[in-house]
Amino acid sequence: MASLGLNLDEQKAVDRFRKDVVEPSMTSLVILDFWAEWCGPCKALTPVLEKVAADYAEKGVVLAKVNVDEEKFIASQFQVRSIPTVYAMFQGQPVADLTNSRSESQLKEVLDQLLGQLPIGGAAGEAKAEIAQFIAMGEEVLAEGDPERAAGIFSQVVEMAPEEAPAHAGLIRALAQAGRADEAQAALAAAEAIPAVAGDGALAQARSAVELLAERPDDGELTVLRDTAASGDMTARLAYAEAAFAAGQRDAAADELLAMIEADREWSEGAARAKLVQIFEAVGLEDPWVVATRRRLSRLLFG
Repeated sequence: MASLGLNLDEQKAVDRFRKDVVEPSMTSLVILDFWAEWCGPCKALTPVLEKVAADYAEKGVVLAKVNVDEEKFIASQFQVRSIPTVYAMFQGQPVADLTNSRSESQLKEVLDQLLGQLPIGGAAGEAKAEIAQFIAMGEEVLAEGDPERAAGIFSQVVEMAPEEAPAHAGLIRALAQAGRADEAQAALAAAEAIPAVAGDGALAQARSAVELLAERPDDGELTVLRDTAASGDMTARLAYAEAAFAAGQRDAAADELLAMIEADREWSEGAARAKLVQIFEAVGLEDPWVVATRRRLSRLLFG
């Protein structure tokens, strides 16, 4: 599920869905039930779903429920137009539409077919779950401000699972944040050489991180750019913001870009906002600093 450009509430909804549905689906078959309190057919179906899930628990089947009134964004992502809507989820993806399987026997028939085709709870699922845990650990360490340690974690995952795009993306972003520009560029080139990884959206953040780090200024150059930006020239201010971020001064970069947006949000077709969004991608949309800075941007644009 894409997360680029989400507001804070939408990002929280995605995080809840990832925790409650996506992560369990890495090793289990998740019955995902979209329902609402006012929906009579939903209430009639609930006991059936609960019984089947309980009967099949030892086979690796779990039940997850999404209240469409409370999680409107998630329901919209699945294009839920009527309820109940029920999907079978495995490894983060819908693998079957169970909506029309309303009886216990119908549900069990479909589940038996799926369980015979998918590596539920097997070695493949366990390995996938372990990889997902390491990636989550790397992202957490990176968000805590330790890019060197994060790079070590992501590097190990890349060795374990060379076709895991989020691991490559995390490694590149960690190297970039650590100021290891040449290594970040080499890691990006290596990732783009793997067909299964090259087209993955996770690399967008990685590319942004490498692009922003391409010309890291020394202290003298940064001082000159800051002094030039003080004149108020928008082009000079943008150049200073780019250099400040490349030098590891992301607060200074964000402050300058937000001030530019406040002064003239339409300047150069919204170049300051586009640059700030690129920085968000490079750091990682779930990073606490990004969340806080996006909140500042939202107040500026919509407050």
